[in-house]
Amino acid sequence: MKKILITGGAGFIGSNAAEFFCKKKWKVIIVDNLSRTGASINLKRIKKKISKFYSTDIKNFKKINLVILKNKPDVILHAAGQVAVTKSIEDPINDFNDNLLGTLNILEAIRQNKIKTKLIYTSTNKVYGKLENIKLKKTGKRYSFLKEKKGVNENFNIDFHSPYGCSKGSADQYVNDYSRIYNLNTYVLRQSCIYGINQFGVEDQGWVAWFIIASILKKKIKIYGDGKQVRDILFIDDLNNLYFKIANSKHIMKNNIYNVGGGSKNTLSLLELIDLLKTYNIKTNLTFKKWRDGDQKIFVSDNSKIISKFNWKPKITPKNGVEKLIGWVIKNKKIIKKIFDNK
Repeated sequence: MKKILITGGAGFIGSNAAEFFCKKKWKVIIVDNLSRTGASINLKRIKKKISKFYSTDIKNFKKINLVILKNKPDVILHAAGQVAVTKSIEDPINDFNDNLLGTLNILEAIRQNKIKTKLIYTSTNKVYGKLENIKLKKTGKRYSFLKEKKGVNENFNIDFHSPYGCSKGSADQYVNDYSRIYNLNTYVLRQSCIYGINQFGVEDQGWVAWFIIASILKKKIKIYGDGKQVRDILFIDDLNNLYFKIANSKHIMKNNIYNVGGGSKNTLSLLELIDLLKTYNIKTNLTFKKWRDGDQKIFVSDNSKIISKFNWKPKITPKNGVEKLIGWVIKNKKIIKKIFDNK
């Protein structure tokens, strides 16, 4: 039986991946310090399905080294870290330690112990910064690119533009360079907006889930900017299918850096999501604030490279994905309300 170790395994992406790989009959080991909103609830949901759980912080080299050495996983899905631009601006040292030091600890554990594993690193589209040199147009309720019809590809310059972008971008470069220098088998996925069930989205991270949760719980939604910001959104089930394809691939190549998102066919602006919620009779209470540092007016992933390498593409449309997420929030409204009332 193949083994996968998932850091951040009680988070939104990690816990969904854990369930997915359990269904595929993999042995699943998760590592999480349970610091994220909803992590304890996610752990309770998956604990009986997984093989092992370690309440370990990846910033502690001795502990994460021991976990990796003891389990020798076939695949490591590294999904742990600090996830919000706003929090990185408030506390850049913690952001650095979580994202860069934690990633370096995992790389060193693999290198020092000569573990034959495949490392999948969940990076971010924020490594491209504000994309200030790309010309945009504003039509209706959204921004769009003037020329880049497919979106942003991997050849675009990285321009971090926030402590979060710096820490994630530096980690993504370390992962790629450890592949080149030490022959580690690594994959860097610069992920766009991921959304789906079991996502306890908050204002500064997980905006699709947050808009739905806040609307159903009758909380105010703050929109920073004009609301015409556009993101390509990728449903968690589609992302898990990609993880599985990579985990099972025979590819051992250099420069395994890929943009991963919903792509040009799966985009929403903030205002368009509000309109979509209205079709389900979900009302929103909006207030508008000034733009925040590091905000992108638009980001759309060009998935061409990942599609060609792994014969993968998103299947779940924004409408279908949002509908699934609404259903999950309504079904779990009492639990979600309790979490957010205590925040």
